Amino acid sequence: MITKTIQITEVTIDELADKVADKLLLKIEDYLKELSKSKNDELLTRQEVADYLRISLVTIHSWNKHGILNPIRMGNRILYKKKDILDVLEEQSINKKR
Repeated sequence: MITKTIQITEVTIDELADKVADKLLLKIEDYLKELSKSKNDELLTRQEVADYLRISLVTIHSWNKHGILNPIRMGNRILYKKKDILDVLEEQSINKKR
């Protein structure tokens, strides 16, 4: 049997609200990080990538050939990590700013 001791201290309502707000903020930040991570781990088909980037399948093939995109081959399927696509877009955006 586990026993726990509860210690009660006097706090103002504002102090209690601040403590609750801090804990809640940490939980929300963790949730948002997990949510964004799971969305970026999504796998896309060639057609989904083409639709997402508004380019043709021929362009996708060319980008694969030149190493711009890094496909994942699973049997006869070609898939792309959404995170990799977003990273390529981010890299291109940074290079244009220079």
